[in-house]
Parts: sequence; structure tokens; C-alpha cells
Amino acid sequence: MGSRKCRCVALILLVASASSALAHKHDGEVVHSPDNDAKPIDAILYLHIAIQTLTWGFVFPIGMVLGLVRSRWHIPTQVVGFVLTSGGYFLGHSHGGRQFKETVHGSFASFLYVPMVMQLCIGVYLKLHVHEKSIRPYFVIVHGLLGKIWPILGWTQMVFGAATLGGYCFDGGLNQCLAHYIMGSGFIAYGILLAIALLAGSEWIQSTGRSQEWFDSVVILLWGIVNTFTEHHGPLTKWSHKDLQHTSLGILWWAGGALGVYLSRNGRRSVIPGIIIIITGWAMSAHEQAMAISTKIHSIFGIVLMSAGATRIIEVSLVLRDLARLEPASRELEPPSPFIRSFQHLPPLVGYLVLFMSATDEELKFVNSIEVDHVTYALLMFCLAFVIYLHTVFLINLWRTLGRNAAVREGVAKTRGNAGYTRVPFEPMDGVLHDAEVFELGPTDYEPDDTLEQSRRGKRSSNVTD
Repeated sequence: MGSRKCRCVALILLVASASSALAHKHDGEVVHSPDNDAKPIDAILYLHIAIQTLTWGFVFPIGMVLGLVRSRWHIPTQVVGFVLTSGGYFLGHSHGGRQFKETVHGSFASFLYVPMVMQLCIGVYLKLHVHEKSIRPYFVIVHGLLGKIWPILGWTQMVFGAATLGGYCFDGGLNQCLAHYIMGSGFIAYGILLAIALLAGSEWIQSTGRSQEWFDSVVILLWGIVNTFTEHHGPLTKWSHKDLQHTSLGILWWAGGALGVYLSRNGRRSVIPGIIIIITGWAMSAHEQAMAISTKIHSIFGIVLMSAGATRIIEVSLVLRDLARLEPASRELEPPSPFIRSFQHLPPLVGYLVLFMSATDEELKFVNSIEVDHVTYALLMFCLAFVIYLHTVFLINLWRTLGRNAAVREGVAKTRGNAGYTRVPFEPMDGVLHDAEVFELGPTDYEPDDTLEQSRRGKRSSNVTD
């Protein structure tokens, strides 16, 4: 009971700190001006950025994984995250130096306290273990759903924060921001899903009776339908070259996606998603822009996309040879580790590139103004892609090796350690001591060799003669 009271007190303190933070707002309406934009970003705002990035990028995702595996460290990790983000919220409204007007970043930060307080209250309720057979199972489902959307909420808020810090997406730049941020986040999400399917989801995909390309094709099909009818702006009689190109990409996606769905039916593997990615990359590489640096960045992004599609086709056709997954040649591999060739990490890795998200006109104007060329900028984005993929693989391996999954691994390891049987000595009729393979899980398939069989026959003959 004492520990439960401590948790309730911690909940009350956290809600109180959240309420005090929510009550604080920026003074007045801040208008962008040369004088305000020239002010430096002070240390408090940098601290706010560091704390919130650490919390939403690392602490909460780790806490989510610990909750999925029922680890005892789930609650302490989430409590630490709640405390850190509350402090970071307060710092974000207490900084000096450059000021920012009210944006979706601030509004979304206030909204985030609704699911956070809900999650914390439900977590405390679940630890009480009451109403086990009535309403508690429903709260378990809600708690799980809220926890699983945490990385999405955190990523969205960090994107909003980056746009607010740079002063982007104002004065007619909103549509381009939406296009680049949504599409770029989609590419990163696709890379995450590929990594999950590679490292932890192959058995589940097989259990559905569908191939991975079927799911890919469905998403491409649906996204193509949306893109076809949302990329044209203005009257129907007036189309720019960008409108035409973006709309034609949407048509390509739903047409190719429909073909991929049909060819991937009944669990068949398909190269259609890879082909669509290659064609999309080719279109991006030739996508002319108003600035030279923007054209070059789009070109690099297109080359990366084409590489992603090519590696996906090679993986399906040559590495997997149209199989759902590779089977290990030896049963002595540490269970339940999937058998993965190093080449299979390429398709999800190249899908993580954030080049497209970082290729809006406003961002590249800023990059150009500080005399950073397209090569340096692309290298920085490659670095960020490696960090994101490292973090994703780390979380997946954390899920596979901790909590209840760790118990499964240990149990299977003990079973496979002796291949399911125990060796016991026996003395055959030839008088030579051998090891017999006596199976505990079923009858033995041991068959004696010719020499042993002949010796046994000779022994029987001698007994009969005697």
C-alpha cells in the first residue's frame, strides 16, 4: 500500500507541475521582425530543446518497449519521462532572447498533456489490480494504444518544433511544408516498418497468409489515391509543371499499387513496390527547382530512392529467392533470433533518409545563406539517418531480449541447447560402450550401422549354437 500511495502522490505532483506550466504563456503577440530574428537563442531554450529531444526521442520510446515486454522498469522509465517533459515544457515558456509567436508547436504541446495525464492515471489504476473481470481489461487496451502512439506524437511535436525554431511554414509556405513533412515522415515510417518486419515481424506476416509486398502495395495504392486528388492547387484549367508531376506520381502509385496487390495475392512475393520506388526516385532526381541547391538535394534524394528500390528487388529476388524469410542452416543459433544477411539491412536503412523532409524552399534558403553547400547538407542528413536507424534497431532488439521475451528466449535456448534429447550410455551386444540418443519428446530415430548390425547378428547366432 505504501508504494501505491507514493505513486498517487507522484501523480498529483506531476499534474500540478503540468497545470502550472500550462498556465504560463508567452506575453503578447510576437511578430517576426528583423530585430527579433537577429536576437540569439538563449541557453534556456537550448536546454528545452535538449530535454524534450531526449525525452520524446529516447526515454518515452524505451519506456514503451519496456511496457510491451512487461518489464518492471516500465513505470520508473515513464515517470522519469513525465517529469522531464514537464520541466522541459516550463523551460520552453521561460526563455529569453529570440521570441516566437503562438504556433501549432505550442498548441500541440498543451494538447499532449491530455494523453499523458490519461496514460499516467490509467497506469496507476492498473497497478491497483481492481475490477479484474469487469472494466480493467478495457483500460488495459486503452493504455496499450496510448503507449503505442507515443513515438508518433513525439516525432510530430519535434517536427513542429524544428519548423517553429526556423520560422518556417508561414506566409504561403504551409502547403510545401505539409507536402515535404508528411511525405518525408512517410518514407521514414516505411523504413521503420521494414526494420520491424525484418527483425521481428516475419513470423506474423507469414501467419496472415500475405506477403510483405501485399501490405506495401496496399499502402502505395491508398497513398496514390490521396495524392492524385490533393496535389493540384488553383482552377482546373490552370496547371503548373509541379501540379502535373505530383499528380502523375499519384496516378503511378495507385496504378502500380493495384498491380502489386494483385501480383502479391496468396502470399506471393513481388518486385512491384521496388519498381515503383525506383520510378519515384527517378522523377525526384529530375525534379527542377527554383534554387540550384534545392535541385541538387532533390537529385540526391532521387538517387537514394532508386537505390532503395533496387536493393529491395535484389533482396526479394536474389537474397530471399521469393521466400518469406531465410531459414538458418543450423538449429544452434540463439533463439528466437531471425536469420538475417547483412545485405537485408540496406532497404530499411536507405528508407530513413530525411533529405525530402529537409528540402523545403525556406530551409534551403537558410542553408544557402550560411554558405553550406548541398554535399555538406546531405552528409548531415545521412548522419541523422544512421542515428534514427540505430535507435530503431536498438529498440527492436530491446523488445526481443527483455521481459517476457527474455523468458521465452531462455526456455527455447534450454530446449535447443541439447537439441531436444539427452545422451545416456548403453552397452550393445558387441560389448562396446556407445552413446544412445534417447529423445525425451518422442521416439528415437536411431538406426544402427551395418557393422553394429552384423555384430549383433553374430552374437545371436553364437547364443543359438551354444
